[in-house]
Amino acid sequence: MDALTTDPVPESDDTGGLTAVAPDDIWPQRLDTGWQCISTPAGACESPGDLPDHGWLAAQVPGTVASARRAAGLFDVAHPEPLAFDDHWYRVTLNGTGKRRLRLHGLATIAEVWLDGIRRLDSDSMFVAHELDVELNGRATLDICFRSLAPALAAKRSRARWRPRLVSPPTLRNVRTTLLGHMPGWCPSVHAVGPWRPVEMLSDARNGIDRFEVSSRIDGDDGIVSLTLRFVHPHDRAACRASLGCGGHVSSLQWRDAFTLTGSVRVPCVERWWPHTHGAPTLYPLLLHLDDSGDIPLPLGWIGFREIAVDRGADGAGFALHINGVPVFCRGACWTSADLVTLAGSEAQLRQAFELARDAGMNMLRVGGTMVYESDLFYTLADEYGVLVWQDFALANFDYPNDAAFRASIECEATQFLGRTRRFASLAVLCGGSEADQQAAMFGLPPSMRVQPVFDELLPAIAARERPDVPYVSNSPSVGVWPFCTNEGITHYYGVGAYQRPLDDARRSHVRFAAECLAFANVPDDATLNEALGTIHPHDPRWKAAVPRDPGAGWDFDDVRDHYLQTLYGVEPARLRYEDPQRYLDASRAVVADLMAEVFTEWRRNGSDCGGGFVWQLQDLRPGAGWGLIDATGRPKSALHGLAHTLQPIQVLLTDEGLNGLDIHLINERAQTLSAQLELVCLRDGRVKVAQASRAVQLAPRSTARIAAAACLDQFFDLTHAYRFGPRSHDVTIATLRDAASGKILSEAFHLPERRIGERHELGLTVEVERAGDGWQLVIEAQRFARFVHINDAKYRAAHDWFHLAPNRPRIVPLIPLAPNASQSAVVACASNVAFKADATNAAPAGEVLALNAASPTFYG
Repeated sequence: MDALTTDPVPESDDTGGLTAVAPDDIWPQRLDTGWQCISTPAGACESPGDLPDHGWLAAQVPGTVASARRAAGLFDVAHPEPLAFDDHWYRVTLNGTGKRRLRLHGLATIAEVWLDGIRRLDSDSMFVAHELDVELNGRATLDICFRSLAPALAAKRSRARWRPRLVSPPTLRNVRTTLLGHMPGWCPSVHAVGPWRPVEMLSDARNGIDRFEVSSRIDGDDGIVSLTLRFVHPHDRAACRASLGCGGHVSSLQWRDAFTLTGSVRVPCVERWWPHTHGAPTLYPLLLHLDDSGDIPLPLGWIGFREIAVDRGADGAGFALHINGVPVFCRGACWTSADLVTLAGSEAQLRQAFELARDAGMNMLRVGGTMVYESDLFYTLADEYGVLVWQDFALANFDYPNDAAFRASIECEATQFLGRTRRFASLAVLCGGSEADQQAAMFGLPPSMRVQPVFDELLPAIAARERPDVPYVSNSPSVGVWPFCTNEGITHYYGVGAYQRPLDDARRSHVRFAAECLAFANVPDDATLNEALGTIHPHDPRWKAAVPRDPGAGWDFDDVRDHYLQTLYGVEPARLRYEDPQRYLDASRAVVADLMAEVFTEWRRNGSDCGGGFVWQLQDLRPGAGWGLIDATGRPKSALHGLAHTLQPIQVLLTDEGLNGLDIHLINERAQTLSAQLELVCLRDGRVKVAQASRAVQLAPRSTARIAAAACLDQFFDLTHAYRFGPRSHDVTIATLRDAASGKILSEAFHLPERRIGERHELGLTVEVERAGDGWQLVIEAQRFARFVHINDAKYRAAHDWFHLAPNRPRIVPLIPLAPNASQSAVVACASNVAFKADATNAAPAGEVLALNAASPTFYG
């Protein structure tokens, strides 16, 4: 066989052994250049011969029709065309001779593959990869046609027992495609069409690798890595020897047949992989050693070793994860997409999202059933950053078919996904899907009529076979009298949120594990609003178009946030919005930071039986006040900063216990004993100490403690203003945890007995700009307690923001450069969540520092 013209020709080997070639030559070659695409009306072109010669666009693969049009300046993400109901053709020229194998990792969604005008393959699922053996004779044309979804949506299938309002049209239950783009009120209607996953040609090198699968397990104190590797061509098993190395230990591999190597290597006293909050996410490099390979080991990536178990609690109704035998409070957010248009995103975009999540103290992300299965790169980064992943199968809300064809498609989809992700330590939970059981229950169906074999029979069997190391749950939410009950199993908690319950509902509901929670219309910073929307007015039609809403509801999530603005902060939102719109925006940002911190404080406190919670959602899919903790340009919102003050591995928290005063909760998730000094101070007028105490504390590794604040004082003090014997004597209580040896502040917590926002004061706020290596930082100090300090800078964003500042306690805030010409990047950023990167000029910062209770901003630069 001759190689493709783009490949180097390998040397021949008369012994039948493996030939020494550069490592890159043995891997499947991505066919990612030279593509063009064109769109036609549905059914207009039956075959490639009917296509016009003009009107083709350059297209990137992997990619989508939307991404090709966006690159050409022909796509408006705010007003997208309904791409799913036309036909779209992709074309590329292949050069070479001989037999080849194509691998198509994902075609969205009804697709035909043609070679030189002959239809060779059909696909009806965007979640299934295909292989196609072809013979090339110098030059060939590969065409992929993505047909309109209309016929598939109109096809007769079994009648559904319920129809959710979330998705349009409801017959999407019959089609294996993402629900992204088909959920009015949730995200723009950007339809997934095109070769959204890579198209590859297997290498023709003598030792070309077809595929390999790696898994790890723990045996006592040792780690064991197992490998199955398949070559493109057969080999002489007697003449070729191979071995696998990991952590300096090497074991021989065996030939299962002429194509397949298998074996394992044991790593004694292996270091465990941990979520970053509890330890180091240790990974070991894997090396494949082949005879006749010039002593050049072939890198097979990295592997981690960990054990996962589910703790159901003493009553059997809970849900919590134990990693390596240690209970882990799982906290994070629900992933949407790094780029709605491509459904993938770049490595830079993914890295920024993981960095922001990690730095906020998150240790888990949930990929929901309304989204897509993420790329190998996503899981590679999750392993690297020490972030667990809860993975729904791509099923949500519907009453799904149970015919043989549908079951076969799901079996193929799930098996392929679990096979390609078998190596990743971060994959921690497999879930049948999202809200299918909840939908049935809310439609009034009894348990016997809610059963779906795909969740209760098919998927658990596949998960047990392919990933026995990962726990499986049937649905999110599930368990309980109703599947969405908060005090049993897994729930979606919107008591504080859409249902507008008071803050104490977070305790009253006895949440055991919230796989979704706390959806608000989170307001981005002014810079994003100005760049992306050209306005910061919260009643502009463009603003409202980006505010999420549930279909058919007479309210949206602006209304939810405004409810808490009124009940917690004591302002009339509508009046404040038109009298002082900037104050309204700042108060709106502050209140969601408050809400996020308060609810997770409740769930993390000592004595809580909550196992974790994921905020809905991590990223916005379009500019504006969306659910995201990160806006559509990649900037964190106040909500993320509010969580960051509450989710750290070493944490002090305060809870209001009414007549019992305040409880102080100390958390040490690290593997080392924590020796610290705990300080408590109550201030009147934000600066006068009216009560204070200090005591030494020591926390065992991975432990929590609760201390009654009243026990720290030597006399009665109405810490929560619950007894109300006269006027309130203080306006803030501050708990500070300092390292016993260095005096460094490890964590702070603040309690305000009255949250209303009223008068603003001169705080004596000062800001100094300092050089910090190649960058800049601010040193911020106030003479009076500053509530929700916020930094506005045209060229930088603050690493820490929306924080409370104790008086006479300087706070160092590193500044992170934004991209130059950000306003010019806004159109692209709106569609692609572009992560703004450092400006090489490192211009001096200039901006303002504000606080919610400050009479005026403080300028710097």
